[in-house]
Amino acid sequence: MLIISTGFMTMRALDAAERLAADNVHAAVLHVPTIKPSDTGTILAEAREGGRLVVTAEKHTVVGGLGEAGATTLLTCGVTPTLRMIALPNEFLEAGACRRCTRCTGLTVGKMVERIKDWL
Repeated sequence: MLIISTGFMTMRALDAAERLAADNVHAAVLHVPTIKPSDTGTILAEAREGGRLVVTAEKHTVVGGLGEAGATTLLTCGVTPTLRMIALPNEFLEAGACRRCTRCTGLTVGKMVERIKDWL
């Protein structure tokens, strides 16, 4: 499986990959420092590898962010892996401290691992 992440979610993706490895699930992590422009070649090359589940992870809404950009890239190039997104819901969210907001919206390492296992 492949986790494509951006921003501080890359550290969480790396931590999630470690936890998944403890359960014999191999997860590669691809850090994408910019969404626009994106490294289309690397994303396509990694997503093409052996029927991988591809998960995007970002602290942005599911609309207009890394997940949507990645999906567009993959589909327009004919690459169709199973794709899932870990991101904020497309709705107004309650304000609060960053730690509380990430916990409430499921952007924690533990929640990432749980969701990924459900998708596998």
